[in-house]
Amino acid sequence: MNWSTPLTKTLGIRYPIIQGGLAYLARAELAAAVSNAGGLGQITATTIDGGPQQLAEEIGHYRALAAGPFGVNFAIGHRPIEDLLDAAVAEGAPVISLTGGNPAPYVDRAKRGGARLMVLVAGVRAAKKAESLGADVVIAVGQEGGGHIGRDDVGTFVLTRRVVESVSIPVVASGGVADGWGLLAGLALGASGIEMGTRLVATAESMAHGQYKTALVAATESDTQIIERSLGRPGRVLPSRHVAAILAAEQSGVAAEEILPLVSGEINRGAAVEGRLDEGFVWAGQASGLIDDIPTVKALIHRMLAEAEERSQILYQWIFSQT
Repeated sequence: MNWSTPLTKTLGIRYPIIQGGLAYLARAELAAAVSNAGGLGQITATTIDGGPQQLAEEIGHYRALAAGPFGVNFAIGHRPIEDLLDAAVAEGAPVISLTGGNPAPYVDRAKRGGARLMVLVAGVRAAKKAESLGADVVIAVGQEGGGHIGRDDVGTFVLTRRVVESVSIPVVASGGVADGWGLLAGLALGASGIEMGTRLVATAESMAHGQYKTALVAATESDTQIIERSLGRPGRVLPSRHVAAILAAEQSGVAAEEILPLVSGEINRGAAVEGRLDEGFVWAGQASGLIDDIPTVKALIHRMLAEAEERSQILYQWIFSQT
């Protein structure tokens, strides 16, 4: 297959595959592995403890491991990001992505160094707004995805198609993608590529704790649960005792001030990085039902490309056998 798409041309990558921002986990090793395999790796900025200096060091670490383009992801609303954005721009990050909030206050700051800007959206209105603000790419995340998702519960198939017909910039399909079937489906819907998060957590280069990776392999597509609906920011997670406590608190109607401590970043980090799964929560999409191993990133991406090639040939032969 010819893997050149508007996305690959815009970002300067070989294959139309993007690694998600992955709070606490999207560090230089994983980003470099994705970029070295031909996709776009990303470094998470807002969950780096050391601020701008550590972000600059992380970017330097990436450059020691890989030569290709990479992104720096900023989750809006968790902490002030202006100083982190300035650091990414100063370090010459070729791609910057904004997720989880209104990108308007940050667009000019993000693009002044010449970086390509990606904005994650969960609806058509947000996609149009991102384009009007100057985004170069929009990532359409369906409700199947892990982590924070849209409030409208629109699936990836419908959302991708609607966003593709609503904007003129490259669209990336996200949510429920974990293999070559998903890659091919995203392209068939008109997207220029796909983004993966959950699938890349369960890889050798991911710094996720082994128990997190093992839990993803064991999970089915029906195991995940949604927390934080009462806060207006629903997110998909794996079940745990702590998740049950969060849901019980939300269902009881307690004030947001009582729920927020239960969903803190530190609790997420303790589970995702340190393996205290029952004492916390870990983000996971329904794509967990498609995960049955923990490969290297290179092996995963090469397998996805081969699967997409095989499925496209089968489809091609089937179509022409009907004529």
